[in-house]
Amino acid sequence: MATKSFRPTTPSRRHMTVASFEEITKKIPEKSLVHILKKNAGRNNTGKITVRHQGGGNKQKYRIIDFRRNSDIPNTVIAIEYDPNRTAYIALLQNEAGVKNYIIAPVGLKVGDVIYSGASADIKPGNTLPISAIPVGTIINNIELYPGRGSQLVRSAGAAAQLMAKENGMAQVRLPSGEVRFIRLDCVATIGQVGNLEHENIKLGKAGKSRHLGIRPSVRGSAMNPVDHPHGGGEGKSPIGRPTPVTPWGKPTMGYKTRNKKARTNKFIVKRKNDK
Repeated sequence: MATKSFRPTTPSRRHMTVASFEEITKKIPEKSLVHILKKNAGRNNTGKITVRHQGGGNKQKYRIIDFRRNSDIPNTVIAIEYDPNRTAYIALLQNEAGVKNYIIAPVGLKVGDVIYSGASADIKPGNTLPISAIPVGTIINNIELYPGRGSQLVRSAGAAAQLMAKENGMAQVRLPSGEVRFIRLDCVATIGQVGNLEHENIKLGKAGKSRHLGIRPSVRGSAMNPVDHPHGGGEGKSPIGRPTPVTPWGKPTMGYKTRNKKARTNKFIVKRKNDK
């Protein structure tokens, strides 16, 4: 779990770092657990661009991840794999019946480990339990928001949440952002921290790597004409001409809260991420 750097033979190589992939034990994905991703380059069903700066990129196959973990049968880890669709690594599991599935690999999970799901499972990285069966203070990931829907929170590389308290059928969980939120006790979570901790230290080093990821160039608003962006126009380099920077559609981008004040789930947020 380290990064690899290069000799500065070119300007792009000077600061480039990549993952060492020393945890990876299998390169070819399980054929029964992948399907082809169709590219849309940020366009909707009418062909209009609805998400800017997307397009190109390497071909990818989507790995079907088991986010529900509702099987009580013990599973053995048979491989740790790279997944191009997410920052975390994934683990290939196989149960006694020979059924295979993928899960998000937590820190410390190795080939040969046996992991369990259910209320009687041990408090061990990779095991999935209802929050009601997890001791207060435990580090968790892959948290459900609604029972049976599958995990939706804390799934990216290096992410971890902490179970803070349990009362009246609800648990207080501190998320990686610092937000403290109520989550139902019958939702499930996985023990441990998501793996691939070094992901945050990776530097692309050159523009081409962004293109490989399907990210197209972004143009500054101040370099555009007034018809194209609120920051555009003026003789030479011009200031924004507004109290704060804005999006191409005029919405403020510094400190402007976009969450719906009437959102149904506001009542579940105990402490906001920016609260002191």
